[in-house]
Amino acid sequence: MSGNRTFTMIKPDATGAGHTGKIIDKIIEAGFSIKAMKWTQLSKEDAQAFYAVHSERPFYEELVDYMSSGPIVAAILEKDNAVASFRDLIGATNPAEAAEGTIRKMFATSIAANAVHGSDSDENAAIEGSFYFSEREKTK
Repeated sequence: MSGNRTFTMIKPDATGAGHTGKIIDKIIEAGFSIKAMKWTQLSKEDAQAFYAVHSERPFYEELVDYMSSGPIVAAILEKDNAVASFRDLIGATNPAEAAEGTIRKMFATSIAANAVHGSDSDENAAIEGSFYFSEREKTK
């Protein structure tokens, strides 16, 4: 059964390029409601913890450095079938392969600097959302 909440981050490349508002507009236009949101910057330690699942991958250190290089916007989004719907909205990881009109096609510059993160499962959405938000923040 699909859940109705997902987690996203607007990444440092997109916040640094001034795309935050445009991305949030696309999210709202797609029918998502924002249940929690915060502008923050990850420390290197926080980025290492968040991406620990990738710690054995060759791109891990580069990912940690990138994600701690500037501000991000973390958010809990709500909509029916939220994870799949959001992944459709953001498009393929590689912006060159992303469908027209998707967030990554419009705002990403590379596979690494791909503008947004979207949870890949209901379970990961809950885990990732809990990394940034308390239960009280997520239910407001």
